[in-house]
Amino acid sequence: MCRFVIYKGTSPVQLCHLLTRPCHSIINQAFDSRLRLDRRRPINGDGFGVGWYDCTYDQELGSQPCIFTSVTPAWNNVNLTRLAEKIKSPLIFAHVRATTAGTLSLDNCHPFQFGKLMFMHNGGIAEFPKIKRRLQSYLPDDLFNMVNGNTGRSIQLRKLPNAYAKTFTPDQLRQAMVETIAEINVMTEEAGITEPSLLNFCVTDGESVVATRYISSRTDEAASLWFSSGTTFNEFAEGGHYKMSKMDKRENIILIASEPLTFEKADWMEIRTNHMVVVTPKMNLLQIPIIDKYYVPPSDPASMNRTTSFAAGKGLLSPRREITAETENCPAISI
Repeated sequence: MCRFVIYKGTSPVQLCHLLTRPCHSIINQAFDSRLRLDRRRPINGDGFGVGWYDCTYDQELGSQPCIFTSVTPAWNNVNLTRLAEKIKSPLIFAHVRATTAGTLSLDNCHPFQFGKLMFMHNGGIAEFPKIKRRLQSYLPDDLFNMVNGNTGRSIQLRKLPNAYAKTFTPDQLRQAMVETIAEINVMTEEAGITEPSLLNFCVTDGESVVATRYISSRTDEAASLWFSSGTTFNEFAEGGHYKMSKMDKRENIILIASEPLTFEKADWMEIRTNHMVVVTPKMNLLQIPIIDKYYVPPSDPASMNRTTSFAAGKGLLSPRREITAETENCPAISI
C-alpha cells in the first residue's frame, strides 16, 4: 500500500534529506516498510511522486507547486536522486505507490495539483467502483475536465468555496476535508457497502496543511499516520541515521508521515484514529477529532481497543499495536 511524507518548515530543506539520504527514507520504505505486513503487494513499486513549492514567490513562475512523477520504482530512478540533491523547498509532499485503484499511469501518481493546491492520499474508498460514477457526477464540468486520473481524488475540490482561489484559510481546507469524508460515507452507505473505507487524505495550499487519519468504523484502527516536530532534522550518525532535535519551544519543522523516517521513538507521535492534523501558516500544529458516528472519544475504553487486523490486512498498519501518547484538549469537529 502507498506511503507518503509531508515536510513543512520555516526554512527550506533539500529533498534528499527526506527522500534519499535517511536510512528509512520514504524511498527505502517503498521496499522495506516496517509498519505493514502485505504479502499481496510487498513493495511500493507502482510509481512515485514528489511536489514542492518555490522558496520565494516569482511572478513569472506563479504560486502553483511543481510536481515530478514517474511510474518507475522510486529506488531505481536516477533523475529523482539528481533532483533531490539540487532542490530545496519549505513545503514538500512525497508519495510512493502500490496500486489498488486506477491504472499504472502518470495521471494516477500522487501528489496531484490543481491551481495552488496539492493533495495526495493513501488507503482507499471501500468498493470504489460502486460509487465512482456517482462521485464524479457531482463535479461541475470545469473541474471534471481539468482532473486527470481515476483514483477518486476529485471530490475534495468540490467542497472548497472556490477551488481557483489564490489563498485558502486553514479552516477552509479543514472544512472541505471534513465534508469530503462525510459525503464519501453517505455514498458508500447508500450503495450498501459495509466494508470500512480507509481515508488518509492530505491537502495544502503552500501555506497550511491538513492531513486526516480516518476509517469508517468504530472498532478498527485506521491506516498508520505519525508526526514529528522540532527545530532541526539532520543526520547524527553515518549511514543515514537522522533525528529530530528540539532546541526550544519553537516548531521550525513539522513532518507528517505514514511511517516514521527515523528509528528514534521519541521523535514521533502517532496521530489518533479518526483525527486530523492541521498545520497553520505560523507553524501551529493542531490535532483535531473528526466527530461523526464512527468517532470514539478518548474517555471511552473502546478507543483503546480498536483492532489492527483490518488495516494490517490491507498492508496499512502493523498488526502489533503501538503505544501512543494521549491527545489532550482537542477541539471537536462534527460532520
